[in-house]
Amino acid sequence: MYFDAHSDLLYDVTRRRLAGEERVLETHHLDRLRRGGVEGLVLAFWYGTGQGQTFWQDIPGADGGAARLDIMLDCAREEFAQCSRTEVVRTVREAEAARAAGKLYAFLGIEGMSALGTDAGAIDRCYEYGVRLGMLTWNEENPLATGAGGDPGKKLTSAGRGAVRRMRDLGMLVDVSHLNDGGFRDVIELAGGPVIASHSNCRALCDVRRNLTDDQLRAIRDTGGAVGLNVYHAFVHADREKQTAEMLARHAAHMAEVMGVEHVGCGFDFCEFMGPPDNEGAAGLEDASCIGNLFDWLEKLGMSRRERELVARGNFLRVFRQVLG
Repeated sequence: MYFDAHSDLLYDVTRRRLAGEERVLETHHLDRLRRGGVEGLVLAFWYGTGQGQTFWQDIPGADGGAARLDIMLDCAREEFAQCSRTEVVRTVREAEAARAAGKLYAFLGIEGMSALGTDAGAIDRCYEYGVRLGMLTWNEENPLATGAGGDPGKKLTSAGRGAVRRMRDLGMLVDVSHLNDGGFRDVIELAGGPVIASHSNCRALCDVRRNLTDDQLRAIRDTGGAVGLNVYHAFVHADREKQTAEMLARHAAHMAEVMGVEHVGCGFDFCEFMGPPDNEGAAGLEDASCIGNLFDWLEKLGMSRRERELVARGNFLRVFRQVLG
């Protein structure tokens, strides 16, 4: 069974519910997750800040990130009330109880905190809603931080540093996927506990800013955190012919060599439901039903059964238990 530390399914939930659909998870996604062996996941609130044309352009009153986040929160609340096969959880203890009851468990995260601005109380409100993971930025520069798409040398703003401290005090995980290099260093300094990169690969194997250097991998290890393997094709290899499940397994092997297998996990970021162009996963990892292909390659590369189980679910759940309970 697998735990996926990053999923954008709430984007599809919002899009479809605004178009009049209900029970989106059960109708379109849960069976595929079950076929792939997914027992739980992190559902992220990503509202398209900095993205090109999306469904948001057709929604009245949804021009800014704050309005979009409010809409997503409302849609998610309505969806979860209808979806008896899924349970939102806040701790690993709750996740284990949901799993025992035969339900898919879901932690909530926020992917880019530009919608919160510099309002310190906004983080508290997200926490009260149930959000337990947060990324300061998507790829954009905002009042808190600079994303991977911006100046790599910029540091966290004063408000961003305050946000990290507040997340630490509340018991929220800080997620550095999408953060630039300068902000990454600040988070490591401030976090005071485990830091994760929920969906990032190795820059040594695919030199893009969204991936992590070996020094960054070691820094996350030293906090006690974990890094999630991302299936997105452009983060797997520069050569399209090598954007495969095998190559992603080689990212896992490299992470294990650099920081220890105990810090490698899954953050698949499947986006096939967003449609073309350019949202596809690596070959052999087209959607969640294909996850087993990655683990077949991990076995072929010499990873033991125990090591594969740590990557599949154990490592992230250990981190979550330490921070969230």
